[in-house]
Amino acid sequence: MNEVVPERRLRGHAAPLAAVNDFVVKFANVNGSGSASANSMFAKAILRMGVPVAARNIFPSNIQGLPTWYEVRVSEAGHLGRRGGVDLMVAMNPQTWKKDVAAIEPGGYLFYDSTKPLPPEGVRDDITLLGVPLTSICNRAYSDPRQRQLFKNIIYVGALTALLGVEKEVTDQLVAEQFPGKERLIKPNLEALAMGREAALSSLPRIGLQVRRADAVGDRIYVEGNEAAAIGAVWGGATVCAWYPITPSTSLAEAFMAHCKKLRTDPETGDARYAVIQAEDEIASIGVVIGAGWNGARAFTATSGPGISLMQEFIGLAYFAEIPAVIFDIQRGSPSTGMPTRTQQADILSAAYASHGDTKHVMIFPKDPHEAFAMAADALDLADRLQTPIFVMLDLDIGMNEWLCAPFVWDPKRRLDRGKIMTRERLDAGEDFGRYREVDGDGIPYRTLPGVHPSLGAYFTRGTSRDPNARYSEEGSVYVDNMERLLRKFETAKGLIPAPVARQAGRRTSYGVIYFGSTSHAMSESLEQLDSMGVHLDALRLRGFPFSDEVARFIAAHETVFVVEQNRDAQVRTLIMNELEVDPGKLMPVLGYDGSPITARFITETIADRMRKRPGARISAAAQ
Repeated sequence: MNEVVPERRLRGHAAPLAAVNDFVVKFANVNGSGSASANSMFAKAILRMGVPVAARNIFPSNIQGLPTWYEVRVSEAGHLGRRGGVDLMVAMNPQTWKKDVAAIEPGGYLFYDSTKPLPPEGVRDDITLLGVPLTSICNRAYSDPRQRQLFKNIIYVGALTALLGVEKEVTDQLVAEQFPGKERLIKPNLEALAMGREAALSSLPRIGLQVRRADAVGDRIYVEGNEAAAIGAVWGGATVCAWYPITPSTSLAEAFMAHCKKLRTDPETGDARYAVIQAEDEIASIGVVIGAGWNGARAFTATSGPGISLMQEFIGLAYFAEIPAVIFDIQRGSPSTGMPTRTQQADILSAAYASHGDTKHVMIFPKDPHEAFAMAADALDLADRLQTPIFVMLDLDIGMNEWLCAPFVWDPKRRLDRGKIMTRERLDAGEDFGRYREVDGDGIPYRTLPGVHPSLGAYFTRGTSRDPNARYSEEGSVYVDNMERLLRKFETAKGLIPAPVARQAGRRTSYGVIYFGSTSHAMSESLEQLDSMGVHLDALRLRGFPFSDEVARFIAAHETVFVVEQNRDAQVRTLIMNELEVDPGKLMPVLGYDGSPITARFITETIADRMRKRPGARISAAAQ
């Protein structure tokens, strides 16, 4: 079959979907086929039309051959979480055909390569078929097998953008920007786009899903969370990064190195004013970070769950010896190797209580790249001020996907907060110094940096118990005093970490919801949906641990509080129960942990279903 298949409506009763600037497109491809850059171009083209998008790459952990998906949420209203469901499926992988077709909403569209007849199974009677003979077009235009594969992707982008009403000039400009000054690459890509547009415009009628030029993007930027965190680390004064490659954190360390080459290289001498060390394993990497932090440098590592597991003993050393360190945990599917290229929020408990014995660690929870930038810098300040490891709890969804977010802002008046450092001048003035001595009632002692004074301010750093002057001691009372001081420091942290963000329902309610991190955008949309159903929830977005008093007050003020998170065991709910001594019956878990970013539809349906089962619950017909 060498001709474009005209739009065909089968016998179903569902009318074709019609929407402007509000739909979901999903690409089903094979990993290693070169589709990633083409799919990204599609998303950016819609952005260039002034319409917000949220794009998510769902890919396997092997290098080549397994299914991969790329989902683009188009939302002029600005919803950046996953909605749930697919309005237009671009089915390029025969292996997943049946599953991909099943995911299409009633009345939706199936775009496919019509070079061969449709598979006999997996075609529904309530969707519209859009066939373009992509393989035939490529076979006529190209003789090289690799070119046929690569340009097939560009041809379908041309066809799709034409069908959806994306302006030709927009995609042409993106190609020119992708290959600046390289006419030998620009020309064939433009020709491939044109072939796709021609195939669609000449034989396929206008469909119900359309992109219309808008002005809803504004000055927002489109950036990955790992890149944002790396830039925040640079601006936050980090000079040392030690890491061991692990998905999905590797790009954070690589981005830090790239930005340091531009911003931390002496323009006169060419000397690097930074150190990036790829260690032999995660254990060595955290050891380097702790050594650098002890020596006065701002240092961090980037890792994921398996790395956190390996770092446990060193993390305990930094906690007990009170050494600043920042750990970016880009969470992924777990346990063990789990699903290394899928997202989760399942390292919460392992990070909060990392190492053996009695430890508690500060965690902060960015919701998007904008907060990843800001909180990366904040974490470096917190590590110095609290003299302890700080965990920045990102995840694969934030870290490896591009997000539309507010531009990064840096206050030029901001100065690095180095915390309590005993200076040479104070030592010369005769001020008494004890490394682990309580001074101000906040649990945070003063520290000196190596080389600060030729004869004063020295102390021995050890992982064993010691007295306030850092002298070895296994006296029980001395140990207890030190451990209780560490708890006071943890209490002090409550007032230093980012405060939770509250949202009050439109009417008085006895129900609330707590959420955090990458679930935030889906949760925001779900709150709107639930409001329309008559389900009113006050909401609290956590941005850090230890939990502030506001979290306890929020829970106390509500009869039932839903806790939304992406793990099986309700880890934040467990942390709340443990730390705030909350009645478990008040906290109702909403858990999504299939490795895909949680959807607004899942949250809404789960909460609405739980509410229906409560005595006296009233939910509108829209929720039935």
